[in-house]
Amino acid sequence: MPVIGVLNSGAAGPFAKMVAALRQGLSETGYVDGRNARIELRWANGQYDRLPELARELAGIPVDVLAAPGGDVAAFAAKAATSSIPIVFMVGSDPAKSGLVASLNRPGNNATGLNILTSELAAKRLELLRDLVPKHELIGILINPDNPNAETDARDLRQAARTIEQEVSFIQASTAEEIENAFATFAGKQKVSAVLVNTDPFYLNRRDQLAALATRYALPAIYSLREHTMAGGLMSYGANLIEAYRQIGVIVGRILKGAKPRDIPVEQPTKFELVINLKTAKAIGVDLSTAILLRADEVIE
Repeated sequence: MPVIGVLNSGAAGPFAKMVAALRQGLSETGYVDGRNARIELRWANGQYDRLPELARELAGIPVDVLAAPGGDVAAFAAKAATSSIPIVFMVGSDPAKSGLVASLNRPGNNATGLNILTSELAAKRLELLRDLVPKHELIGILINPDNPNAETDARDLRQAARTIEQEVSFIQASTAEEIENAFATFAGKQKVSAVLVNTDPFYLNRRDQLAALATRYALPAIYSLREHTMAGGLMSYGANLIEAYRQIGVIVGRILKGAKPRDIPVEQPTKFELVINLKTAKAIGVDLSTAILLRADEVIE
């Protein structure tokens, strides 16, 4: 019975639907957890410094495939733990540029997976948010300094803001308390008109808190994943995370059947969803234009 390790930087509860999707993808290739395969789950619960130890623990079992769908930080922890066990990652930035793979078409070595382009779409989210606020008003950006992409994302967002002549203010937050303080600062001292929440697995863990704070302070906010909008966030733009986890399961199954990671091209989504929560818009007093609503792939009423 093959053993599949799953290394995630998030927590079990908030990621339950994603793990179910991974199991679904695995079953599509003929493997069912508890019947002819066994899944070993390890959760960092937002404590990224635990990931290297958890990755080494899974590699030491040893697992037959190590899935690391917890973002770049989980992927690098998996890569550091083993150079022989096949790794299937899910990252938000270009894995060829970061050094995870040699190239997208020919990954090489023992790792392949998905790039769901969350970092690349940050500029688009800023433009969408800009449409909701008056010109020349400040937009706040929440970013997790513990994320390995934080510096690159901040640089790209600053460049995107200069391009559209938008003033932005960054606040770093890596704990629940810091998130609370950040929103208080955004709404109080800084008086921002809206907030962009940067992509981060920990922020996905804290999506209920983020949505509640944005509503409390009546701040329009945009996120990278529809799960945030389903939790009460105003709007999101990005790939479908459930589908991405399903595809992780499919790739794991292919490897268990004999495919080599070096021969499986890194996949990227071809469709991105704009999801708008109309209930939240009404609760915080945001008047969404017909043009924005017509662009939405899904409107939650």
